[in-house]
Amino acid sequence: MNHDPDRPRDIAHIGPVELYTPVLEESRDFFVDVLSLREVHRDDTSVYLHTWDDYQSWTVRLVQRERAGIGRTYLRASGPQALERLPGLDRRVSDVYGLGEVSLFTDPDGHEMGAYWDAERYQADDTDRPALKNQAAAYPGRGANVRRLDHVNYLTADVPATSAFLADVLGARCTEQIVKDDGSPQAVWFNLGQKTYDLVYTEDWTGTNGRLHHIAFATDTREEILRAADVCLDAGVHIETGPHKHAIQQTFFLYVWEPGGNRIELCNSGARLILAPDWETISWTRAERAKGQAWGLKTIDTFHTHGTPVVPPPGR
Repeated sequence: MNHDPDRPRDIAHIGPVELYTPVLEESRDFFVDVLSLREVHRDDTSVYLHTWDDYQSWTVRLVQRERAGIGRTYLRASGPQALERLPGLDRRVSDVYGLGEVSLFTDPDGHEMGAYWDAERYQADDTDRPALKNQAAAYPGRGANVRRLDHVNYLTADVPATSAFLADVLGARCTEQIVKDDGSPQAVWFNLGQKTYDLVYTEDWTGTNGRLHHIAFATDTREEILRAADVCLDAGVHIETGPHKHAIQQTFFLYVWEPGGNRIELCNSGARLILAPDWETISWTRAERAKGQAWGLKTIDTFHTHGTPVVPPPGR
């Protein structure tokens, strides 16, 4: 897949996300005590959390719901004019905590998103004021020490349609993909800037719309992911797979399930960036995927079957 290097890229990066959980306080404790996020605000049905180097006022909003899953994903535009250029974003709200006017839309699979420009900056207080003024908050030095939200991996019933939407509407680039034997995409990794990927869509084997595979947080080093595995072990957190290294995108990873049932990835991509403006999509075949992850670890079954909200398998 080739990309037009002159195409405007009007989305700067992934912003805060909403995550549904049936056990709000248990999920809050996981993110605060294990991952080292900080509670910054709450209302009757939700808790707002901040990763230590997010320049914006919050990173994750945990929302009390009967079933786990993904709520809105917010995407920051690259400027006020860029927000106006985005097509079809004409449903606007101004009641999102910490953000200015937000243009709401859905992807072809029904995941709700919001594009915005104005955003409140995080204001550290005496308990987390950093020594270096080019850092949002002090380094926590506890738990997994996740630095920022890295990406969201959605499940979708129609990978080609969502892939076209990301390229044609959001101006994102497909950096890597998994292709079926007929050449059609089964999973796609898109970036918004120079990171290797920000938005990922994987075929939902149940054919259901609007589900989540995982959200991912970045750590400074691979060693922090190794420590996080021990932290999760002692905290009784379900470790699904890893630590290990993906072949696709070469990301060092650990996957766990937070108390509400949502899959969470801790990831580190090293110094790998996509700097080439004319990058050509890397395609992986089923035969190549059958070899397992980069160092030979086989992908476990639940990685293909578990998503939130949980739905019955086809035919049941």
